[in-house]
Amino acid sequence: MTTPWLFIVGVGEDGLAGLSASARSAFDTSEVIIGGKRHLAMLGKDKRPQVLWDSPLGKTLSKIKRLKGKRTCVLATGDPMTFGVGVTLIKKFGPEQCAVYPHQSAFSLAAARLGWSLADVNTLTLHGRPLSNLNRHLRPNTRLLALANDGHTANQVSKMLTEAGYGESQITVFEHMGGPKEKRHEGIAKTWKRKSKDLNTIAISCVADPSEPRRAKLAGLPDDLYQHDGQLTKQEVRAVTLAALSPAPNDILWDVGAGAGSVAIEFLRAERTAKAIAIEHNAKRIKNIKANAQNLGVEHLKIIQGRAPQTLMDLEKPTVIFIGGGVGNAKVLQTCWRVLKPGGRLVANSVSIEGETRLFDMMRRYGGTMTQVAISHLDHIGDLHAWRAMRPVIQYRVTKT
Repeated sequence: MTTPWLFIVGVGEDGLAGLSASARSAFDTSEVIIGGKRHLAMLGKDKRPQVLWDSPLGKTLSKIKRLKGKRTCVLATGDPMTFGVGVTLIKKFGPEQCAVYPHQSAFSLAAARLGWSLADVNTLTLHGRPLSNLNRHLRPNTRLLALANDGHTANQVSKMLTEAGYGESQITVFEHMGGPKEKRHEGIAKTWKRKSKDLNTIAISCVADPSEPRRAKLAGLPDDLYQHDGQLTKQEVRAVTLAALSPAPNDILWDVGAGAGSVAIEFLRAERTAKAIAIEHNAKRIKNIKANAQNLGVEHLKIIQGRAPQTLMDLEKPTVIFIGGGVGNAKVLQTCWRVLKPGGRLVANSVSIEGETRLFDMMRRYGGTMTQVAISHLDHIGDLHAWRAMRPVIQYRVTKT
């Protein structure tokens, strides 16, 4: 069994005095101390070598790698495994090389002060991340806890909530929780105007305007939430398509011929650990995909401009593929099938006879199923009503064995 040499110690507002006995022992017996300015300022006259976190993070990771074999303590804020540096260090060096000593997380402290069940709260960090990530979580009656980037974050969040139709949302900002400088401020998003201390956590009780379209977690968001030029997998068909794709933890999706990016975006909204790559050749549609990803809070959607199958070969290999454009091209279908991992799922939609023929050939060769999705909406004909049919969509589904 490997003996850990890298100790990741969470520190609260109560400083080193608040460390548990085991965390204190790890700190006291370390040869090198690493931390941010705030953490290193706690050390006083400690004469051990100290390393300040560099930006970008990779510089400090390289320094830590050179320290392997020396007992090294990394000081972090709160729980290092909650959107903290502990996750990065364990990915880099492996769990057998590290020992983690968490302090109370900001989320635990805030939930306790609010009387919220932490299991029923959505948590996220806005520290060094796009503010638009908040959009992913905007649903009526949702409770959010967010780590702030700095003292301006609450104002930025309030402005964004108001513009998104959530101006009545209740906001509570906690500053320096767990220490003598702790403060609490409350208000409504649309009237919030207060600069906070840099170290703060924001609690949000989401209240939507009555006219605001629902942003459900389930697939099939309203079409008018998307910027598009007509190349959009429509709401009802999108819901059926996402059900067929069945997003699962750590899935990697290719959305080939992404159009407005709606399938990839809702795939990521359904499973936070998944990855998705949207492949689209049209420059205007690329702009739409970027805008839609931001509006719906999906920062990690990777967007590739290019034509399939040429642009596919250098991409990370998928576990799931959706083909919404290029179904009539046999080379696209064959390339996608070839790179799909065993056990992976492929779903393809077509509205043309040529595309349907290609999909039928795929089914005869590789198995799977074909389904026709036919949707009609009630419409007016003068003073009367009648059903107006959408163009039928042929959907092919197959699992690679």
